[in-house]
Amino acid sequence: MKMSKKIVAVLMALAMLFSLAACAGGDNYTKDNTKYVIGVSGPLTGGAAVYGVAVKNGAQMAVDEINAAGGLNGVLFELKATDDQHDATKVAANYANLLESGMQVSLGTVTTGPGKEWTKLSVEDNVFFLTPSASGDDIPKENNGFQMCFADGNQGKVAADFVNGANLTKIGIFYKSDDPYSNGIYTQFKENLNKDIQTIEAVFTGEGTDFTAQINSLKECSFIFMPIYYGPASVFMMQAKDIIAPNAVYYGCDGFDGLAGQFEDFEGGFNAIPQEVSMLSHFDSAATTGAAADFIKKYTEKHGTDTLNQFGASAYDCVYAIYNAMKAAIDAGEEIDVTISATDLCEILKGQFTGDFSYSGVTGENITWEDNGYVSKGAVKYTLKEANAA
Repeated sequence: MKMSKKIVAVLMALAMLFSLAACAGGDNYTKDNTKYVIGVSGPLTGGAAVYGVAVKNGAQMAVDEINAAGGLNGVLFELKATDDQHDATKVAANYANLLESGMQVSLGTVTTGPGKEWTKLSVEDNVFFLTPSASGDDIPKENNGFQMCFADGNQGKVAADFVNGANLTKIGIFYKSDDPYSNGIYTQFKENLNKDIQTIEAVFTGEGTDFTAQINSLKECSFIFMPIYYGPASVFMMQAKDIIAPNAVYYGCDGFDGLAGQFEDFEGGFNAIPQEVSMLSHFDSAATTGAAADFIKKYTEKHGTDTLNQFGASAYDCVYAIYNAMKAAIDAGEEIDVTISATDLCEILKGQFTGDFSYSGVTGENITWEDNGYVSKGAVKYTLKEANAA
């Protein structure tokens, strides 16, 4: 039997609609008006997946624990995570998909590049976000955005403070000039570094697979500051292991998290790198006591150690901070029904995070937030590996 042209046209339109929905971020969610919905966009596949998977795992652990304890006044939470592959061009589709599926509050994005797009989109709809790891200085530039991680500028300043007090007269700096994360930390680091400390700087752009020139320019340095992600850092260290002095120190920021796992296919593993490797962080992945140790135990039992890093710990804290802020608001007389709109919840949470609300968790105690969205908590230098014995 022949279908009419009108029926065919309708079916084609429906097919196109479903096809577009399927492309809007990779996961298609339906609204659930019985749960509070938390959304996040991050690299679940691709070169930065260790960060995104950790965030998804850590956030889901917190959601599961909160739900097991009865949720918020009996209402459960749901996490919806979409894959942006650390690609800012994919954020708009992910954001639209999450908003359409009922997102009321979010963790924003995992990395800084996509985070800038999220900031621009979320302010238009007044959606509150507390990002675990998008550390760009301007990520929380609008009043709906906050960070659980240190802003790049803060990382650069704290790193400079450490170097200023380390009795060093000359250091090397290796950074990626076309990356907002790396360049942001570098800029603040240089601005806060004592002017009498000589610097030798080596720069790269793009993917970075051959650092011969940069290594040769830094080979006389006994301390090298590397505000970059773990991928290019591991390539540099492998290529430089017999050129840079074995008693030299590599010092990075939170982008070093997950670095040890990059050497699994390298003969001798991480220990084949003779130099000391340290990082500035708010989470010790080798902690044996306290909240961090409890998180590590729970995380590794469920997910192993491959994605154990501060990104997951920070995401875990983000969910609990949002939950605690909502609870505090309710206790103070605010109404937060399960069907509350994103914009109404945003106004309530902004009041909490810019007020006297504080949170203690895995990545710090008595954590508070400044009016500009920056987090206020302690930073610690962690040694990922000691220098090999001579």
